[in-house]
Amino acid sequence: MFVRTALMMSTALLLGGCEVASEIGKPCTLVRKATPEESAANNNTRTMPILEGEIAAKQDFISFGSVECEDLICVRDQDYPRALNEDGSLNETEPARGYCSKPCIEGGSSCDVTDTDDVNPDLPGRMSCRPMLLDQDTLDALRSADEAFYRRTFGENNSPFFCAGALIPD
Repeated sequence: MFVRTALMMSTALLLGGCEVASEIGKPCTLVRKATPEESAANNNTRTMPILEGEIAAKQDFISFGSVECEDLICVRDQDYPRALNEDGSLNETEPARGYCSKPCIEGGSSCDVTDTDDVNPDLPGRMSCRPMLLDQDTLDALRSADEAFYRRTFGENNSPFFCAGALIPD
């Protein structure tokens, strides 16, 4: 009995010191639902990349369904760098990139970037739990008005709060 207790306590102490790496901040491609024609032409894929030309400048963007992320959520804050051509103009045909995120609870969730390989260098210092695009009242109103539309658009997400880079002051 004593050996089993000692083994369990040792395991708990060892595991308690391990930090689990998170994919928060890891680069990903923003995606949208594929049309039936796009799906048929691309081996029945369910998503298609969103292109740089489809996103307005200085816009927050959230994408659900990115298989590059453990929580399938890829976000791009308005200060994330865009894909540019050699002359500095926007490369409108390049897939839009962002970084992996997860839902969070304002004031209570950790949005720490624990694995900084390939992460935009300014992102770890800016990461916070903040609303993306819509506030809670708007989400609730959309869900009340048309539950089916809400589920098609936002899935099971019921909160506007996600791990994202805080906006850089002008």
